[in-house]
Amino acid sequence: MDVSAALHLLATDQEKNPVLPTQDVHLSGLPVPAQKITDDKIKDYLSKIRHPDILHPTDIILAEKDNQLLVTIVARFQRLYKNIGYGNFGVVSFDNALKIARDYPIVGEFTPAELEFLEMIYYRNARDYGFYGEKRVVKLTQHINKKDIYKVPYSGNYLFKGSSFAKYEEIKKDLGEEVLLTSGIRGLVKQFYLYLNKVARHDGNLSLASRSLAPPGYSYHATGDFDIGQAGFGNNNFSEKFIGTPVFQKLAAQGYVEYRYQRDNMLGVRYEPWHVKL
Repeated sequence: MDVSAALHLLATDQEKNPVLPTQDVHLSGLPVPAQKITDDKIKDYLSKIRHPDILHPTDIILAEKDNQLLVTIVARFQRLYKNIGYGNFGVVSFDNALKIARDYPIVGEFTPAELEFLEMIYYRNARDYGFYGEKRVVKLTQHINKKDIYKVPYSGNYLFKGSSFAKYEEIKKDLGEEVLLTSGIRGLVKQFYLYLNKVARHDGNLSLASRSLAPPGYSYHATGDFDIGQAGFGNNNFSEKFIGTPVFQKLAAQGYVEYRYQRDNMLGVRYEPWHVKL
């Protein structure tokens, strides 16, 4: 099957929006007439998600002044993280994070310029960056209700009660101590931190970051998805090396785990075999 045919088949999935929508989008957000889908565009798209950390000429990169502001924001999120701890950082709301920052001098209050920047990142359409998933956190002020979540022992992560926790329990029952919950609920604040930290590490490249981390508001971790890994495998659990582990092979053989970001998916995201879809 050639690339064009594969792209057409992938696009038939309702959840996988076409990489080249019926209307292209300018950076202003205004639509312009769609262009013909060419083999070159398809190859360019696939190249980006197969090699997510490689710079591409069409990537959107922050202006220098915004890049400098980004560094201070990431540092403030890091101080907030150290102040409230790993588990709480995953579920804290944006409003509560701002209050904690105001109340604790060690964190420091977010400046008006920093807040304006965060709002710009949150409200901008992620398709501008090449990310085609749907928005999951539809309000900047959205809260996670503590009565709806459960802290998984020895993981430091929370999961939503109900189908999310039940899915993890099913996996844990079958695989035992081999399997780890490597990432559970990620609220807006944690997603801001992870995403912006990657942007900062890659010189302000928003598009590059979006190929391996959903922009703030777009992460399925905010609504039930979670990551699993192989015990003792460390950071390799977040690479394609994970497919060689007993955990992945057993789950694949049993066939009850569906993965959110398949290889060559239509969401603009790298292949993530560790990401469990609810």
